Amino acid sequence: MATPRSVAFYTLGCKLNYSETSSIGRLFEEAGYSEVGFKDGADIYVINTCSVTDFADKKCRQIVRRALKYSPEAKVVVVGCYAQLKPEEISEIEGVDLVLGAAEKFRILDYVEELSKAPGKGMVRAGEVKEANEFVNAFSFGDRTRSFLKVQDGCDYKCTFCTIPLARGRSRSDTVESVVANAHRIAEMGVKEIVLTGVNIGDFGNGTEVIEGVRPKKEAMFIDLIRELDKVEGIDRFRISSIEPNLCTDEVIEFVAQSDRFVPHFHMPLQSGNNKQLREMRRRYKRELYADRVATIKALMPHCCIGVDVIVGFPGETEEDFLETYRFLNELDISYLHVFTYSERPNTPAYERTDHVDMEERRRRNKMLTILSDKKRRYFYEQFTGTDRTVLFEQSKETGLMSGFTDNYVRVSLPLQEELLNTMAPVHLHHINEEGAVEATLSAATVAN
Repeated sequence: MATPRSVAFYTLGCKLNYSETSSIGRLFEEAGYSEVGFKDGADIYVINTCSVTDFADKKCRQIVRRALKYSPEAKVVVVGCYAQLKPEEISEIEGVDLVLGAAEKFRILDYVEELSKAPGKGMVRAGEVKEANEFVNAFSFGDRTRSFLKVQDGCDYKCTFCTIPLARGRSRSDTVESVVANAHRIAEMGVKEIVLTGVNIGDFGNGTEVIEGVRPKKEAMFIDLIRELDKVEGIDRFRISSIEPNLCTDEVIEFVAQSDRFVPHFHMPLQSGNNKQLREMRRRYKRELYADRVATIKALMPHCCIGVDVIVGFPGETEEDFLETYRFLNELDISYLHVFTYSERPNTPAYERTDHVDMEERRRRNKMLTILSDKKRRYFYEQFTGTDRTVLFEQSKETGLMSGFTDNYVRVSLPLQEELLNTMAPVHLHHINEEGAVEATLSAATVAN
C-alpha cells in the first residue's frame, strides 16, 4: 500500500484542543501530507477529542462514523482527552485504527507511518498511554484573523466534577521566552489577534516536568507573561481565554485596564453562585470573592465584557440552591453565560454521590440560565449601540456579509468588503439583529480613508 498523503482533522472541545490540532497539522504538512476538508475523503482522519461531558464521548463515535462514510478505507486516529482517559473503550469503536494519549499525540507521525504499512482495516492499536507530564507548545493557524496560543497545560486543582487533571496531568507551563517567540512567529504570519489558552492559564509559571518528585519553583507568573507579550509588535490584540477568579488578581486586572493590546474581556468560571456547592465542588473561592473580582473589573473598565461558566444540576443542588445561583448571576454586572448541564464522569468524587439531580430538572435549570444569558448579552450589547468601536473583520458564514468582534467582544455584522478582511477599523454600532449580532456600518473616518 502506498503511503497515504492526505489528512483531515476534526476537533472537539476547547480552544486548547484547537491550538494542538493545528500544531499536529503542521507536523503532517512538514512530512509531505496535504490537508483536505473533512468531507473530501482523506487517507488519514485525526479526531482530537474532549471528555468534559458525556456528550463529548458520544460525539467522538459519531465523527468516526462520518469519517468512514466519506472515506471507507481511511485510517482513523483518535487523540485528546477522551483518548487519554479511555483508550481501550475507543479502540473498540468500529473503524478506529489508532488511539494516542496526551504524551503520544505529538509523535503521531511515527505511529501513522506504521499504520500505513498495514493491509486494509482492522489494525486497532492503542499507543502506550502514559501520564501527561511534558509541556509541548502549540498554536493554531489557518484562520488568519486570530490564533489560539497554548501557554499552559494540566491542572493541580481537584474539582470534584472534573476529569481534566486525569486527562492532562499536573499543571505545567511554557517559558515566557518561548511564548513570546511563538507570538512573534504568529505575527509574521499576518495574524492580528492572539487568544491565550491553557487548562488553567492563571497558574502559568509551573515547571514543565517533575524530576525525582521535585517540582521547579516558579520563575515567572502570569502577570510577567502578559507584560512581555504586551511588547510584541505586529499583534494588535491579545485576549485571555479563561482565568480562574482566585488567579485573576488585582494586578492582572489593572494591567489589562491600562494595556493597548490586551482587550477588555475576561472569561471567569464561576460554576455555582451558591457557597455550599462551591465547597462541595472544591472550588478555591467563595461567591463573595467572585463578586469582588467583577466589581474591580467594572470599576476600572466599565465597558469590559465578562463571561461566566456555570454548572447546573450538580449533585445535591436543591431548587433553593439553584435559585440562589440564579439570583446571584442576575444581580452581577456580567455579559454572558456558558451554561453546562452537570454530567456524571467516572473516577470523580461527584460521580460517587447518591443525591444526583433528575436529568429533566437539570435541563430545566439549564434553559432558565440560557434565557438569562441571552438577556445579559442583549443588555450588554445595547449599551454600545449608537457608539463607534474598533472591529477586527473576518469572513461571515453568510454570503455577502462580514463579521467580527469589537475589543470588548460585541459581535457585529456588516456588508462584505473583501479588502477589509483581517484588518481593524472603527464602525458605528446600530441595532441588534435577529441573529443576535449588532448591525454596523463603517465609521465616517474609515470611509474617508
